[in-house]
Amino acid sequence: MKLFNIALLLAGISAAAGTHAAPAPAPLAATAPIAPAKPPAATAAPAATEHAALPPPSSAAQKLYTAARADILQVRVLLKNGRTQSSVGSGFLIGTGDLVVTNYHVVSQFALDPDTYVGEWVDTAGQRGNVELLAVDVLHDLAVIRVNRHGTGFFQMPAQLATLTQGQYLYSMGNPLDLGFAISEGAYNGVVTRSFYDQLMFTGPINSGMSGGPSVTASGDVAGINVSKRLDGELVSFLVPARYAQQLLEQASRLAKPPKDFKAVITAQLLAHQDAMLARLLATPLSLKAMGPYRVPVRESEQMRCWGRSNVKADKPYTIDNTSCAMESAIFISGALQTGQVSMRHEFLRSSELGALRFAELASTSFKNESFGSYKSAHLTGPHCTEQFVRNASLPLRAVLCVRAYRKFPGLYDFALLAASTDEPLMNLQSRLDARGVSYANGLRVTRTFLEALTRTPSTKATGTP
Repeated sequence: MKLFNIALLLAGISAAAGTHAAPAPAPLAATAPIAPAKPPAATAAPAATEHAALPPPSSAAQKLYTAARADILQVRVLLKNGRTQSSVGSGFLIGTGDLVVTNYHVVSQFALDPDTYVGEWVDTAGQRGNVELLAVDVLHDLAVIRVNRHGTGFFQMPAQLATLTQGQYLYSMGNPLDLGFAISEGAYNGVVTRSFYDQLMFTGPINSGMSGGPSVTASGDVAGINVSKRLDGELVSFLVPARYAQQLLEQASRLAKPPKDFKAVITAQLLAHQDAMLARLLATPLSLKAMGPYRVPVRESEQMRCWGRSNVKADKPYTIDNTSCAMESAIFISGALQTGQVSMRHEFLRSSELGALRFAELASTSFKNESFGSYKSAHLTGPHCTEQFVRNASLPLRAVLCVRAYRKFPGLYDFALLAASTDEPLMNLQSRLDARGVSYANGLRVTRTFLEALTRTPSTKATGTP
């Protein structure tokens, strides 16, 4: 078996992957769609996708809503052709001006495709008008739009924002399920740090259509902006802290005119995010965990969680242990694209019952069944891949490295690295790293770090189940 240095594998991804025309299909037998490692089903989803009934408001909530209702808007995305409704969310007027804060995911369709979609606002009195998009912050899921009416001054974004105390009541407003404007109440329960950017935990209901609406204190101070809720829990919702909206409003107020193409703005924000994400990920060496005689790299942090499973009790002639780590949040770009995320997965196979030939077939089938993405995607080019036998400091490996370029966001790529040990006839380690929405240089950097970290304990020698 001829072995190559890791640098040759990385060099095998040609400059063609850096273009935005789909490269020729790579000669890989990757057909079965096996998704990269991902966290358990307990994930957050944009509030614009959730459905549940709201409880009746308290007297305090009713007083707040009565005072604020004139400045709460429904924000709609319409098809230009026929002006039929495509999606709905909420927003709120700031001060006595004409600027409205909402979520980026509410307006993402006309931010990315203004030739097809247009925005419209509707207030609690039934008045409506056109929307002008001024600024977006995809990292915090925020947008600022201009409308052709003014606020009454109820919602303020002062230089000194309100200080929140865990347990205090907050009141979220919006248009849930497109049924009419409403208010829901719950408690503030601290800052959630598992997402890459801070969010506030709100133990109250946020439902479809409330995305982008305000969440205020009992005195009417803006605490946050409705954004998402947990799919697997009861009354566990999330708010974007008001300070991020304050910063975006300041940016929007300094603009002489809005950008002609928001894709360029989004690209710049995503490039900044991936720099910060990988700097944090690689600030210290990856941790190594034992899987049989092998040591595999993982990262456990506030943003990344790891979990494992095994088929050890299954009636199988072989054993498989899995360790997976993934970031628990991603950056929403569109309904079909989320990015800015890293995941890693390790699978340790061994057997004392299968012969070497049958075990090799099992391991080879598992390796070939990995998917690296479709060639028909409207958002990314097809995968451009290279496959080689390589050796790091302690382990011979079969490795595949694939790169996909983003069609609408130049300079961003998805990297996928799959590696399998080749040193044992009845034992096999298969490891995969996925880095989504990274620069080309950072993609090479993180895949090299991951590949070089795979090791085997020098004194261990085994040929079957330990």
